[in-house]
Amino acid sequence: MKLLYAEDERSLAEAVVDVLEYHKYKVDVVYNGQDALDWAQNDRYDGMILDVMMPGLNGLEVLRRLRAAGDRTPILLLTAKAEIEDRIQGLDLGADDYLPKPFAMGELLARVRAMLRRRDEFTPDLLQMGKLRLDRQSYTLSVGENSLLLPKIEFQMMELFLLNRGIYLSTEDILVKVWGYDTDAEIGIVWVYISYLRKKLAALGADVAIKVKRNIGYTLEQTL
Repeated sequence: MKLLYAEDERSLAEAVVDVLEYHKYKVDVVYNGQDALDWAQNDRYDGMILDVMMPGLNGLEVLRRLRAAGDRTPILLLTAKAEIEDRIQGLDLGADDYLPKPFAMGELLARVRAMLRRRDEFTPDLLQMGKLRLDRQSYTLSVGENSLLLPKIEFQMMELFLLNRGIYLSTEDILVKVWGYDTDAEIGIVWVYISYLRKKLAALGADVAIKVKRNIGYTLEQTL
């Protein structure tokens, strides 16, 4: 499991990282809010731990910007013991949990484990890759201000690609997962719908594309 940890108290950060790494977590540590936002936007994490009181952007602002961008990575906030308002605001902004300072390392580990368990059970309503977003409630595919309403089959295929990013799916896999095991549809229908989706990605100006490897399958990749 890979974590992003943002904390401006370097001695505390060092101690927490030592404990997390001892328990087999991979940890990237940053010391201010702007770095936390930049790292979160440019890498993929299983969870984040954000101190609220940081120079530059504070933890609440980092949380607000990530959630506004559709990032649903589980986030644990570290708050000053007396700052109840920070805890309330953090939860309202979309934090998954909070832990008041000072805290015992055992409790921190327990909160992280609980947060990551919830992650495994949670699939966000907004799936995102690069600038491309898929709203699972409205079936809307969008890039910036441009958006398209997808028919059911196209939506299911795009959802499948976004949930399996980096994984090549064979034509047979796609047929079974979208049309079902007992479908009478021919394999060629998959190629037809991939063509539809490619045209819509191009129309939106998306920075992702459906790539193919011969005899292997299809995947969604971010383009430069």
